Amino acid sequence: MKKAQILSISLVFLLIFTGCNQEKGKRLGLSGIFQKKEKEMITTDTLAYQKKLKSLANGDTTGLWPNHLRSYPLVGAILPFKRIVAYYGNLYSKKMGILGEYPPKELWRRLNVEVRAWEKVDPSTPVQPAIHYIAAVSQGIPMKDGKYCKRMPNVQIDSALVIAKMGNAIVFLDVQVAQSNVQHEVPLLEKYLKMPQVHLAIDPEFSMKDGSIPGHKIGTMDAADINFCSNYLAKLVKNYNLPPKILIVHRFTQGMVRNYKNIKLHPEVQIVMNMDGWGEPVLKRSTYKLYIYKEPVQFTGFKLFYKNDLKKPPHVMLTPADLMKLKPQPIYIQYQ
Repeated sequence: MKKAQILSISLVFLLIFTGCNQEKGKRLGLSGIFQKKEKEMITTDTLAYQKKLKSLANGDTTGLWPNHLRSYPLVGAILPFKRIVAYYGNLYSKKMGILGEYPPKELWRRLNVEVRAWEKVDPSTPVQPAIHYIAAVSQGIPMKDGKYCKRMPNVQIDSALVIAKMGNAIVFLDVQVAQSNVQHEVPLLEKYLKMPQVHLAIDPEFSMKDGSIPGHKIGTMDAADINFCSNYLAKLVKNYNLPPKILIVHRFTQGMVRNYKNIKLHPEVQIVMNMDGWGEPVLKRSTYKLYIYKEPVQFTGFKLFYKNDLKKPPHVMLTPADLMKLKPQPIYIQYQ
C-alpha cells in the first residue's frame, strides 16, 4: 500500500476516533482537550477583561479589587467593556423615578446629557444607555393574592421596551417581591428575559421575609435568592443562545444582602451590586465603601437621585468626575 493511501486511511480513523471520544467525553462529563477548546471559543478576551478590571480597581491595593479571578464571561458580555447609564422608574408614577416624570422625547434628551457627561469623563469606556423599569412594585396594601406585590401589565412593560428602542438602550426589569419571593416573581417575566436586550434587577429593600408590610422596614435577601436569579438567567442564556445577562442587586445596608460570600458566579451572568442609598455625598461614599467595596461580588454600581440627594445642604449631587475617584469605579450608573 502506498504511503499516501496509508496516511489518508489513518486520518479517517483519527477523525472517527476523536469524534467518538469527544462525544464520549461529553457523556462522561470529562474536561478534556475538546471541552477546553470549546470553552476558549466561547469566553471573552480574558486579557482585555483583566486589563479593564484592573483599570476599574483604580489603584486599590487591598487585594479586594480587581475581583476578576472567579469567573470570565461569555462572548458578548457588556461589562466591563461598556459603562451602563440607566434611567430608573415606573411609567405609572412620577414619584418613583425620572422614567415616569417625562414623555419619551424629553426623557431621552435628558438621558443623552448624562451619557455625554460620562463619555467625556471616561473616553476609554463607551456608554451603553439603559431603561430600568420597575416591573413588580411593592405596595402598602395587599393585592388579591395577599403578597403586597403589584405586577405591571404587559402593555406597560412593552411601552418601556419601545422607549428603550428609541435610544438603542438595553432594558432592566426590576422586581420588588414584597411578601412574595424571587422564585415566584422572576419566572413570570420569562417572556421578556428571553429577549437579548432585557436584563434583571432585584431589590432586597422590599423583600419582606418576616411578613412585614413593605415600607415599614428595610427588607433582606440571602445569597440563595441571588443564586436562584443568576441560575435562572444562566439557563435562559444556554437554552436560547443569548448573550450574557446582567443581574442588578440593590444594596445600601449590611442586612439587605446576607451571606455575600456564597453568591455564585456564572459565565452567562454578570452581577452588579448597586449602591442604592440616597443622601449627601459623604454618606453615599461611606455606604459604597462599607457595603459595596468591602464585600466584593463582581461588578459595582451607584445610584444618583435627582431629588433625594439634594434635600439637605450643600445641595450637591455627586458628578461623574466624583464617582470616577471611587475604588472601584462603578460600571453601572443609575439615575432616579
